[in-house]
Amino acid sequence: MTAASAPAKSPRLVSLDALRGFTIAAMVIVNDPGSWSSVYWPLLHAEWNGCTITDLIFPFFLFIVGVSIALAYSKRLDAGAEKKSLYRKILIRSLNIYLLGLFLWLFPDFDFSNIRWVGVLPRIAFVFLACALLFLNTSWKQQIKIGAVILILYYIIVAYIPMPGIGKPDLSVVGQNWACHLDNLILPGYLWQETWDPEGILSTFPAIGSGIIGMLIGKLYLSVQDENKRLVWLYFIGFSMFLAGGFWNWFFPINKNIWTSSYVLYTSGLGTLGLATCILVVDMWGYKKWTFLGRVYGANAITSYVLAGMLTVVFYGMKIGGASLNEWFMSGLTTIGFHAKLASLLYAVIYMLIIFIPAYILYRKKIFIKV
Repeated sequence: MTAASAPAKSPRLVSLDALRGFTIAAMVIVNDPGSWSSVYWPLLHAEWNGCTITDLIFPFFLFIVGVSIALAYSKRLDAGAEKKSLYRKILIRSLNIYLLGLFLWLFPDFDFSNIRWVGVLPRIAFVFLACALLFLNTSWKQQIKIGAVILILYYIIVAYIPMPGIGKPDLSVVGQNWACHLDNLILPGYLWQETWDPEGILSTFPAIGSGIIGMLIGKLYLSVQDENKRLVWLYFIGFSMFLAGGFWNWFFPINKNIWTSSYVLYTSGLGTLGLATCILVVDMWGYKKWTFLGRVYGANAITSYVLAGMLTVVFYGMKIGGASLNEWFMSGLTTIGFHAKLASLLYAVIYMLIIFIPAYILYRKKIFIKV
């Protein structure tokens, strides 16, 4: 990777905006089925080791966060922005995202006795904060070293360092590793899996690795001026990471629950391949119409995610005639012959399209809420 001779430009990547939005739309679909008892298996997370389509969504978003940091902050630095001003904005944005995560967990009852201090939005906040600060204060070579150290150290800690009362961690057994044990030991409040959390403390570090890889891919995009060479590099690096993650899986299983290092490489490789393909189809060939839903969602990604979380109170919690809206929907479709899993998926897609309506209104009015 070589630095460009001219100041880095940050053209608006329609493909990146669309990918960001499609990941949010996918999050809404997998988070909001008609019934959790009737879900096609690819739309569920792997119970422990392994990776389903659903397990790709969150790391893709963190990867995109990293790419976006490289593009946005390169542009601001080239425009002469002072780092002191950028630090302030980064800290405020990270805090806002984190607090939104707490708000979404507490809404609508606001039971402060049972707070989940970690979660999807808090993890996004931590990854954004760490990666943005790294981008402003380190070179891409240093970022490679930092990312590599994080992934290797995490592998050693989680796979080899003996645990009290257990000995060597057993990655084939749920919870018998330091990532889970540390959550149980020191993380206060509600834990998603009772004794540990998939967005817990230790596993946030390799998640930062996903963001770092995204930054490096963004730097590559800016540094290689020839679009064909750039595309070749993206495909080569993406496929190499995908293979490396698959190979590492033999020693350190791909696992979203504890965000293993192999999972980082595997998903970042697929994310890079996906981005390269979208750049080819959308930005180079000009086929943009099919990305409309993604661009609308991507324009207000965090806002759309929060809105989807809040409206579950209406669609899942509000009772009409003794049943919630999702229960009425499932009952109606299954009564006329729809398979329960298909009805559940249709509900999730319709719910995603309902959230699309306010997102589209904001997009149409050119209102972009910077969280």
